[in-house]
Amino acid sequence: MKHASEILLCCDLDRTVLPNGHEPEDVLARPLFARVVARPEITLVYVSGRDRRLLQQAIRDYAIPVPDFAIGDVGTTLYHIEAGEWREETAWSAHIAQDWQGEPAQTLHGYLRDLPELRLQEPEKQNRHKLSYYTTTDLDAKRLREAVRQCLAREGVTANLIWSIDEVNRLGLLDILPARASKLHAIEFFMGLQGVSAGNTVFAGDSGNDLPVLASSIPAVLVRNAQEEVREEALALARQQGTLDALYLAQGDFLGLNGHYTAGILEGLAHFQPRTQSWIETELQRLQGTGHSPAGT
Repeated sequence: MKHASEILLCCDLDRTVLPNGHEPEDVLARPLFARVVARPEITLVYVSGRDRRLLQQAIRDYAIPVPDFAIGDVGTTLYHIEAGEWREETAWSAHIAQDWQGEPAQTLHGYLRDLPELRLQEPEKQNRHKLSYYTTTDLDAKRLREAVRQCLAREGVTANLIWSIDEVNRLGLLDILPARASKLHAIEFFMGLQGVSAGNTVFAGDSGNDLPVLASSIPAVLVRNAQEEVREEALALARQQGTLDALYLAQGDFLGLNGHYTAGILEGLAHFQPRTQSWIETELQRLQGTGHSPAGT
């Protein structure tokens, strides 16, 4: 485990660390990212909608670094990872359980039986504190969230409703979480546990369920491959909340990289933590010296 960490780097996984979107990935981006986050000054946290099994599968399939910590299930689980062992942070589970009055997700599903727009996701995508549905992409998401909120409120349940779009499979996604559970709340809880300030934290994301963090006071980078709607909404929310200075939109051309996926993460990291640029440049030179293809190819 790292003990000299100075920077907390929190990264969404799909289409942020993982190049599983439509835009091209730089050949050097992932190996460069791996070298930079291996430094003892950086604590790496993956922040994902995936559960533990799918997090581990992504790490294997894409040969990305094993993080020091992981926030999974859209902010409802928190893991400390050391020597290959994933240990769940039970204090976080206890903290968020209060919002559902101790009821499991299965009970909440019964409260929503009169909403035909909702199609329950697979069992492995559910947990005690996360209830996830598929929808079509053309429905009125605002109206649907309000209908869900009213159904739950009648039962005394307070919830955080996260709407996003799976652009690859063209599906709407609705995650129902305890009110105090989200990627943002989980990151803030983790920052408190680790004693890390916002000034030493950087978040990177690309999608709708990243918006609460992107528009918060935590320094955040929106990778260049993000959808235009997410980019516009992130800017609008940050403007509304007075946090524009904490939001960076990756542009590309940083050290010849295109700003997509991990290239965008590194660009944003250097923007908010200028001292890291020399680290990134050094590792890039080393990679190019080993015969890797030039960036952007």
